[in-house]
Amino acid sequence: MRETPTQYTLTPEARVVIVHPIVNYRGRQLDRTFAALVDGTRRAILARLESEDSASVSDLAKPFAIKLPAVMKHLDVLHDAGLITRSKAGRVVTVRIRPKPMRQAMDWLRRYERFWSKSLDHLATYAEGQEAEARKKRR
Repeated sequence: MRETPTQYTLTPEARVVIVHPIVNYRGRQLDRTFAALVDGTRRAILARLESEDSASVSDLAKPFAIKLPAVMKHLDVLHDAGLITRSKAGRVVTVRIRPKPMRQAMDWLRRYERFWSKSLDHLATYAEGQEAEARKKRR
């Protein structure tokens, strides 16, 4: 059995919770959402569910060049992240998209939109200036 290293602190009061528990929960949810979205197969599954509203696991697995157990593992990750729901009727498992975690992720991303929209505005201004200079040279 392997022992975990003991944490040493300078004072007993050093273990202070800095973040509120609700923020920690939301942060963990965001972590799971973004971790699930990292994989292209999982994003493709979500895209199919977006357009079809719901699908059986076997229908979802058809277009992929991976075996059904691999698709099931991807569905487990999406389910654990709260991005899908599953229901079973007999032997058929039906999967539906659950948008709430995606909305929370989008809300988080929107907080930082001002940073990249400012950069895009600068890029557009630069590109327009370059185009205007190129037109002047052609005359």
